[in-house]
Amino acid sequence: MMKMYTALTIAGSDSSGGAGIQADLKTMTAHGVYGMSALTALTAQNTTGVTDILAVPPAFLAAQLDAVFTDIPPDAVKIGMVADAALIRVIAEKLDEYGAKNVVVDPVMVATSGARLISEDAVAALVELLLPRATVITPNIPEAEVLADMAITDRTAMTAAAARIYERTHSAVLMKGGHSVDDANDLLVDGAGARWFEGRRIATTNTHGTGCTLSSAIASNLARGMTLDRAVERAKAYLSGALAAGLDLGAGSGPLAHGFDLKSEFIEGEHRA
Repeated sequence: MMKMYTALTIAGSDSSGGAGIQADLKTMTAHGVYGMSALTALTAQNTTGVTDILAVPPAFLAAQLDAVFTDIPPDAVKIGMVADAALIRVIAEKLDEYGAKNVVVDPVMVATSGARLISEDAVAALVELLLPRATVITPNIPEAEVLADMAITDRTAMTAAAARIYERTHSAVLMKGGHSVDDANDLLVDGAGARWFEGRRIATTNTHGTGCTLSSAIASNLARGMTLDRAVERAKAYLSGALAAGLDLGAGSGPLAHGFDLKSEFIEGEHRA
Protein backbone atom coordinates (compact mmCIF):
# COMPACT_ATOMS: atom_id res chain seq x y z
CA MET A 1 0.00 0.00 0.00
CA MET A 2 1.23 3.48 -0.85
CA LYS A 3 2.23 5.82 1.94
CA MET A 4 0.20 9.02 1.84
CA TYR A 5 0.98 12.08 3.92
CA THR A 6 -2.02 14.05 5.13
CA ALA A 7 -2.74 17.65 6.02
CA LEU A 8 -5.77 19.58 7.25
CA THR A 9 -6.56 23.17 6.40
CA ILE A 10 -8.85 25.15 8.71
CA ALA A 11 -9.80 28.33 6.87
CA GLY A 12 -12.42 30.17 4.85
CA SER A 13 -13.61 29.32 1.37
CA ASP A 14 -12.69 31.54 -1.58
CA SER A 15 -15.28 31.13 -4.32
CA SER A 16 -12.79 32.35 -6.95
CA GLY A 17 -10.34 29.59 -6.00
CA GLY A 18 -7.28 31.76 -5.50
CA ALA A 19 -6.97 31.83 -1.71
CA GLY A 20 -8.34 30.15 1.39
CA ILE A 21 -9.36 26.51 1.41
CA GLN A 22 -9.11 26.21 -2.36
CA ALA A 23 -5.54 27.48 -2.55
CA ASP A 24 -4.58 25.30 0.41
CA LEU A 25 -5.91 22.10 -1.14
CA LYS A 26 -4.29 22.84 -4.51
CA THR A 27 -0.98 23.48 -2.77
CA MET A 28 -1.22 20.27 -0.77
CA THR A 29 -1.96 18.25 -3.91
CA ALA A 30 1.04 19.84 -5.65
CA HIS A 31 3.20 18.61 -2.75
CA GLY A 32 1.95 15.03 -2.88
CA VAL A 33 -0.07 15.46 0.30
CA TYR A 34 -3.69 14.39 0.82
CA GLY A 35 -5.55 17.56 1.80
CA MET A 36 -8.60 17.79 4.06
CA SER A 37 -10.58 20.83 5.13
CA ALA A 38 -12.68 22.36 7.87
CA LEU A 39 -14.39 25.57 6.80
CA THR A 40 -14.60 28.58 9.11
CA ALA A 41 -16.55 30.74 6.67
CA LEU A 42 -17.98 30.94 3.17
CA THR A 43 -17.08 33.99 1.11
CA ALA A 44 -18.39 35.47 -2.11
CA GLN A 45 -15.25 36.87 -3.69
CA ASN A 46 -13.20 37.16 -6.83
CA THR A 47 -9.95 38.79 -7.89
CA THR A 48 -11.38 42.27 -7.30
CA GLY A 49 -12.60 41.78 -3.72
CA VAL A 50 -14.99 40.22 -1.22
CA THR A 51 -18.71 40.93 -1.55
CA ASP A 52 -20.17 38.75 1.21
CA ILE A 53 -19.16 36.47 4.10
CA LEU A 54 -21.16 33.76 5.86
CA ALA A 55 -19.58 32.52 9.08
CA VAL A 56 -19.79 28.85 10.08
CA PRO A 57 -21.45 28.15 13.47
CA PRO A 58 -18.91 27.00 16.12
CA ALA A 59 -20.72 23.69 16.65
CA PHE A 60 -20.48 22.89 12.95
CA LEU A 61 -16.76 23.71 12.87
CA ALA A 62 -16.32 21.36 15.84
CA ALA A 63 -18.20 18.64 13.97
CA GLN A 64 -15.96 19.05 10.91
CA LEU A 65 -12.82 18.78 13.05
CA ASP A 66 -14.13 15.72 14.88
CA ALA A 67 -14.95 14.06 11.56
CA VAL A 68 -11.41 14.56 10.25
CA PHE A 69 -9.36 13.80 13.35
CA THR A 70 -11.28 10.65 14.29
CA ASP A 71 -10.91 9.07 10.85
CA ILE A 72 -7.82 10.42 9.04
CA PRO A 73 -5.52 12.10 11.58
CA PRO A 74 -3.54 14.80 9.74
CA ASP A 75 0.26 14.86 9.73
CA ALA A 76 0.06 18.67 9.73
CA VAL A 77 -2.55 21.38 10.25
CA LYS A 78 -2.69 24.77 8.53
CA ILE A 79 -4.92 27.44 10.08
CA GLY A 80 -5.88 30.48 8.05
CA MET A 81 -8.42 33.25 8.57
CA VAL A 82 -10.66 32.75 11.59
CA ALA A 83 -12.61 35.95 12.21
CA ASP A 84 -14.58 34.94 15.31
CA ALA A 85 -13.31 34.36 18.86
CA ALA A 86 -15.79 31.51 19.42
CA LEU A 87 -14.41 29.66 16.39
CA ILE A 88 -10.85 30.21 17.62
CA ARG A 89 -11.76 28.64 20.97
CA VAL A 90 -13.21 25.60 19.19
CA ILE A 91 -10.04 25.15 17.15
CA ALA A 92 -7.79 25.44 20.21
CA GLU A 93 -9.86 22.88 22.10
CA LYS A 94 -9.77 20.41 19.22
CA LEU A 95 -6.03 20.83 18.65
CA ASP A 96 -5.50 19.84 22.29
CA GLU A 97 -8.10 17.07 22.28
CA TYR A 98 -6.52 15.30 19.32
CA GLY A 99 -2.88 16.17 19.98
CA ALA A 100 -2.46 17.94 16.64
CA LYS A 101 1.11 18.21 15.37
CA ASN A 102 2.95 20.42 12.89
CA VAL A 103 0.51 23.31 13.29
CA VAL A 104 1.08 26.25 10.94
CA VAL A 105 -0.89 29.41 11.75
CA ASP A 106 -1.23 32.13 9.13
CA PRO A 107 -2.62 34.94 11.33
CA VAL A 108 -4.77 36.67 8.72
CA MET A 109 -5.73 39.94 10.40
CA VAL A 110 -4.91 42.83 8.09
CA ALA A 111 -5.69 43.20 4.39
CA THR A 112 -3.07 44.41 1.95
CA SER A 113 -4.97 47.72 1.93
CA GLY A 114 -4.35 48.01 5.68
CA ALA A 115 -7.94 47.28 6.69
CA ARG A 116 -8.44 45.14 9.79
CA LEU A 117 -10.18 41.88 8.88
CA ILE A 118 -11.02 40.49 12.32
CA SER A 119 -12.37 41.98 15.53
CA GLU A 120 -10.30 42.99 18.55
CA ASP A 121 -11.68 40.12 20.65
CA ALA A 122 -10.76 37.68 17.86
CA VAL A 123 -7.22 39.08 17.79
CA ALA A 124 -6.98 38.60 21.56
CA ALA A 125 -8.22 35.00 21.27
CA LEU A 126 -5.80 34.34 18.42
CA VAL A 127 -2.85 35.57 20.48
CA GLU A 128 -3.90 33.78 23.65
CA LEU A 129 -5.22 30.49 22.28
CA LEU A 130 -3.90 29.71 18.80
CA LEU A 131 -0.45 31.22 18.44
CA PRO A 132 1.04 29.40 21.47
CA ARG A 133 -0.19 26.11 20.00
CA ALA A 134 1.56 26.67 16.66
CA THR A 135 4.74 25.06 15.41
CA VAL A 136 5.27 28.15 13.30
CA ILE A 137 3.41 31.44 12.76
CA THR A 138 3.59 33.17 9.36
CA PRO A 139 2.62 36.86 9.72
CA ASN A 140 3.19 39.49 7.06
CA ILE A 141 4.52 42.91 8.07
CA PRO A 142 1.17 44.54 8.99
CA GLU A 143 0.13 41.47 10.99
CA ALA A 144 3.49 41.33 12.75
CA GLU A 145 3.10 45.01 13.68
CA VAL A 146 -0.17 44.15 15.43
CA LEU A 147 1.26 41.08 17.17
CA ALA A 148 4.47 42.80 18.29
CA ASP A 149 2.81 46.17 18.94
CA MET A 150 5.52 48.08 17.10
CA ALA A 151 6.26 49.66 13.73
CA ILE A 152 8.35 47.66 11.26
CA THR A 153 10.29 49.68 8.68
CA ASP A 154 13.50 47.73 8.08
CA ARG A 155 15.39 44.49 8.72
CA THR A 156 16.38 45.51 12.23
CA ALA A 157 12.76 46.14 13.17
CA MET A 158 11.71 42.86 11.57
CA THR A 159 14.21 41.00 13.75
CA ALA A 160 13.11 42.80 16.91
CA ALA A 161 9.42 42.24 16.19
CA ALA A 162 9.86 38.56 15.37
CA ALA A 163 11.84 38.06 18.57
CA ARG A 164 9.11 39.79 20.56
CA ILE A 165 6.40 37.59 19.04
CA TYR A 166 8.48 34.48 19.72
CA GLU A 167 8.97 35.51 23.35
CA ARG A 168 5.22 36.00 23.75
CA THR A 169 4.10 32.80 22.05
CA HIS A 170 7.09 30.41 22.26
CA SER A 171 6.23 29.41 18.69
CA ALA A 172 8.58 29.84 15.74
CA VAL A 173 7.89 33.00 13.73
CA LEU A 174 8.36 33.26 9.97
CA MET A 175 7.94 36.95 9.23
CA LYS A 176 7.27 37.47 5.55
CA GLY A 177 8.98 40.33 3.77
CA GLY A 178 7.16 42.58 1.37
CA HIS A 179 4.90 45.54 2.15
CA SER A 180 7.90 47.72 1.23
CA VAL A 181 10.13 46.01 3.82
CA ASP A 182 12.84 43.69 2.46
CA ASP A 183 10.50 42.52 -0.28
CA ALA A 184 10.88 38.79 -1.02
CA ASN A 185 13.14 37.92 1.91
CA ASP A 186 11.65 36.24 4.99
CA LEU A 187 12.93 35.98 8.55
CA LEU A 188 12.60 32.88 10.75
CA VAL A 189 13.06 33.26 14.50
CA ASP A 190 12.82 30.45 17.07
CA GLY A 191 14.79 28.98 19.94
CA ALA A 192 17.76 28.43 17.64
CA GLY A 193 17.98 32.13 16.81
CA ALA A 194 17.28 34.15 13.66
CA ARG A 195 18.01 33.32 10.03
CA TRP A 196 17.04 34.87 6.73
CA PHE A 197 15.55 33.08 3.74
CA GLU A 198 16.31 35.00 0.57
CA GLY A 199 13.71 35.05 -2.17
CA ARG A 200 13.54 36.29 -5.74
CA ARG A 201 11.30 39.19 -6.63
CA ILE A 202 8.69 38.12 -9.20
CA ALA A 203 7.33 40.95 -11.33
CA THR A 204 3.58 40.26 -11.26
CA THR A 205 0.40 41.81 -9.95
CA ASN A 206 -1.25 38.39 -9.69
CA THR A 207 -0.54 37.66 -6.03
CA HIS A 208 -3.95 36.67 -4.68
CA GLY A 209 -3.49 33.91 -2.11
CA THR A 210 0.29 34.08 -1.66
CA GLY A 211 0.07 33.92 2.14
CA CYS A 212 -2.32 30.97 2.05
CA THR A 213 -0.12 29.20 -0.47
CA LEU A 214 3.12 29.69 1.47
CA SER A 215 1.67 28.51 4.80
CA SER A 216 0.05 25.48 3.16
CA ALA A 217 3.31 24.58 1.44
CA ILE A 218 5.12 24.77 4.77
CA ALA A 219 2.46 22.56 6.39
CA SER A 220 2.74 20.07 3.52
CA ASN A 221 6.51 19.89 3.89
CA LEU A 222 6.26 19.42 7.66
CA ALA A 223 3.72 16.65 7.04
CA ARG A 224 6.33 14.97 4.84
CA GLY A 225 8.83 15.02 7.71
CA MET A 226 11.04 17.95 6.75
CA THR A 227 12.75 20.12 9.34
CA LEU A 228 11.24 23.59 9.75
CA ASP A 229 14.12 25.28 7.93
CA ARG A 230 13.89 22.89 5.00
CA ALA A 231 10.09 23.18 4.94
CA VAL A 232 10.36 26.98 4.69
CA GLU A 233 13.08 26.84 2.03
CA ARG A 234 11.10 24.46 -0.17
CA ALA A 235 7.84 26.37 0.37
CA LYS A 236 9.46 29.61 -0.78
CA ALA A 237 10.79 27.88 -3.90
CA TYR A 238 7.31 26.54 -4.68
CA LEU A 239 5.73 29.96 -4.17
CA SER A 240 8.26 31.56 -6.51
CA GLY A 241 7.48 28.98 -9.18
CA ALA A 242 3.73 29.47 -8.84
CA LEU A 243 4.15 33.24 -9.19
CA ALA A 244 6.65 33.06 -12.04
CA ALA A 245 4.43 30.74 -14.10
CA GLY A 246 2.54 33.83 -15.20
CA LEU A 247 -1.08 32.79 -14.76
CA ASP A 248 -3.35 35.74 -15.61
CA LEU A 249 -7.00 35.32 -14.65
CA GLY A 250 -9.61 37.83 -13.58
CA ALA A 251 -9.86 41.61 -13.64
CA GLY A 252 -8.01 42.21 -10.36
CA SER A 253 -5.13 40.62 -8.48
CA GLY A 254 -5.23 37.17 -10.00
CA PRO A 255 -4.41 33.76 -8.47
CA LEU A 256 -1.19 31.78 -8.60
CA ALA A 257 -0.52 28.79 -10.86
CA HIS A 258 -0.63 26.19 -8.09
CA GLY A 259 -0.28 23.31 -10.53
CA PHE A 260 2.66 24.75 -12.47
CA ASP A 261 4.84 21.72 -11.69
CA LEU A 262 2.23 18.97 -12.08
CA LYS A 263 2.74 16.47 -14.88
CA SER A 264 -0.02 14.07 -15.87
CA GLU A 265 -1.41 12.34 -18.92
CA PHE A 266 -4.73 13.91 -17.95
CA ILE A 267 -3.21 17.40 -18.29
CA GLU A 268 -1.04 16.95 -21.36
CA GLY A 269 -1.03 14.52 -24.23
CA GLU A 270 -3.22 13.04 -26.92
CA HIS A 271 -6.43 13.25 -24.90
CA ARG A 272 -6.16 16.98 -24.35
CA ALA A 273 -9.18 18.83 -25.78
